[in-house]
Amino acid sequence: MAKIELPDVKDIFLEYRKMQLLYQSALKEIGTKLEILNDEFKFVHKYNPIEHIESRMKSEESIVRKLMKKGQDITVENIERYIDDVAGIRVICSFTPDIYRIVDMISNQDDIEVVKTKDYMVNPKPSGYRSYHMIVKVPIFLSDTVVPTRVEIQIRTVAMDFWASLEHKIYYKYDGHAPEYIRSELRECAEMISFLDSKMLAINEEIHSLKQDGMREEF
Repeated sequence: MAKIELPDVKDIFLEYRKMQLLYQSALKEIGTKLEILNDEFKFVHKYNPIEHIESRMKSEESIVRKLMKKGQDITVENIERYIDDVAGIRVICSFTPDIYRIVDMISNQDDIEVVKTKDYMVNPKPSGYRSYHMIVKVPIFLSDTVVPTRVEIQIRTVAMDFWASLEHKIYYKYDGHAPEYIRSELRECAEMISFLDSKMLAINEEIHSLKQDGMREEF
């Protein structure tokens, strides 16, 4: 994509960088919570639903693009008001049921407010994209105040993440306008990914069932 120059908004982003402390702190808070929940789940159930966690801060160029797309002025107030994903965490799981386990674990945290959710598992995007998105607020305790700060959490399987990464690279190459035959093939691949997730889950459940049967026989 063509790079946007930001000569007229340098002062705004100088002020915005003061806010980055909040967003970076929110990423640490959510990341730590997820690691603790994963460790507890592994201790209790001998299984960890989270493969790995990635975090990122939205670039200044991406923030400008998003505000322009929404028809909003480039101000610090509008960044706070209109952009939910300045701070983002991606949670990668092995199997599709893990996604909803993690959603429940996050939602049950007393100090986390779930602002909104989008279930692209039940309703995939037209492109074929599947994932589960949550916008949450987590309290950041500063020396003299508490600031609820938004974080976007994306939860998906390893297979979904592979597809999404490939789609992003392709659309970046075509400046967001890939030819229809490419988009069609990506949708077809998305269906294959969904089938693969289902097959791998079935295999995992079969292995678990055989293991349980073996334990009963030993008993």
